[in-house]
Amino acid sequence: MNQSQKTGIQKEVSLTHLNTLGLHSVAPLFMNITSETQLIELNEKGFFSEKRPFVLGGGSNILLSSRLSVPVLKMSIPGMEMIDDDGKNVQIQVGAGENWHELVSFAVQNGLGGIENLALIPGTVGAAPIQNIGAYGVELEGLFLSLKAYDLKSSSFRTFSKSECQFGYRDSIFKRELKGQMVVTSVTLRLSKKDHIIHDSYSALRYYLTQNKIQNPGIEEIYQAVINIRQSKLPNPSDIGNAGSFFKNPVIKQKQYNELKDNWEGIPGYPNGPGWVKVPAAWLIEKAGWKGLRSGNVGTYKTQALVIVNHGGATGQEVLEFSKKIQKSVSEQFGIDLIPEVNIVH
Repeated sequence: MNQSQKTGIQKEVSLTHLNTLGLHSVAPLFMNITSETQLIELNEKGFFSEKRPFVLGGGSNILLSSRLSVPVLKMSIPGMEMIDDDGKNVQIQVGAGENWHELVSFAVQNGLGGIENLALIPGTVGAAPIQNIGAYGVELEGLFLSLKAYDLKSSSFRTFSKSECQFGYRDSIFKRELKGQMVVTSVTLRLSKKDHIIHDSYSALRYYLTQNKIQNPGIEEIYQAVINIRQSKLPNPSDIGNAGSFFKNPVIKQKQYNELKDNWEGIPGYPNGPGWVKVPAAWLIEKAGWKGLRSGNVGTYKTQALVIVNHGGATGQEVLEFSKKIQKSVSEQFGIDLIPEVNIVH
């Protein structure tokens, strides 16, 4: 038995069913990680320093090339444990491999609040803080306490507090200074048991609640509303390949926004700190003429311009080239540079 077989490493593994865009991709080496012990063993053998693998979560926020140049570790560490309960709030520690939406459902079903606005976001728990996921007026950092990660350089485990994660809009230290150096193994969140703070001011959510005559919504109503809104706007990856929102919503200076308002009636914008405005990328892409447009095997979704879809048989290169055309078009018309939200892996 060779070393690869001993450590559970597989060769030439297809990742087609492990990325929500449904892109054909092959990993030269692949390993399913279900325990922290496996990480320690791999690192002791020099695997990380020699191979520099890519850590794969739910595959929902990535764009893969047809053949990767690095090994892939599929993060599948399970577990969910209540580690503190003071009567008003609970602290819950969750394995990095757990499904994010299933965690949200568990919380709501058990009367735990704070996470309901983040329903139906695809992916794993371990990937959530890396991206600082957010939706409908709530971001992960608002309920985040800490995470545990394996430091590949020091061959030891580290605990990161909220401040140490340096969260930003769809951003964290793990996408910048510590990119590729840490493997998240668990995440600890604080959720409310009573006196829940309801976040229902986000425009699409507020409109849904008003249309359905829902007054004084609880966490269950917010949870279901978010699911219904998402399902009405966003395609299910099992029906058509997609990675959700392909681009970040750009944040521009107030002066530039005011100038755009003079030329583009109705351009939406939301305050994002003193002197800055967040503009919906979907609006920009739609006004640039890309909503529902198809080019070969790739296109934007018919009801949501921010979502790039694989109509079948698309390659990572095709999706990347299509996205660059959208970026060029929006830049030329609005003077705004769109930044991909998905991670591009070669």
